[in-house]
Amino acid sequence: MRKTVELDDFDRRLIELVRQNNLEPARTLAEKVGLSISAVLRRLRRLRADKVIVADIAVVDPALTGAALTMHVLVQMKIPGRQPMDAFARRIARRPEVTAAWEVTGEDDFVLKVEVGSMAEYDAFIREELDEDDGVLGFKTFIAIRPIIADGPSRRPLLA
Repeated sequence: MRKTVELDDFDRRLIELVRQNNLEPARTLAEKVGLSISAVLRRLRRLRADKVIVADIAVVDPALTGAALTMHVLVQMKIPGRQPMDAFARRIARRPEVTAAWEVTGEDDFVLKVEVGSMAEYDAFIREELDEDDGVLGFKTFIAIRPIIADGPSRRPLLA
């Protein structure tokens, strides 16, 4: 169970700022939140140590990764149960085309976010992972036309 971390208004404002740009200099952050540079650095160190800030990442333009197409794939398994579900989850986790995946409730068992450079790449993926898998009953693909809301980690507000 996760320990409770107390966040004050300064912490919350800092978190919101670094969620938008974690490379912003401490001096700029200090000016924006009304603290000294050393106080900002100390707070950021504590927020990272307490796992409030769990990663500092670079978001790369998908065009540079060859991900011209985004597919959302609903997968239905033949046999429900932990073993086939876990085996499928382990296998798709190794595929670089699968950039996100969720086990879900309802008629379908998984939702996959698959990013590929072409339909030929997607065809190869489904042949290798979905058509040839004895455990997959069927799948349905939705091709993303354009993003309306990007699935960025800074989208959701902090809890009060």
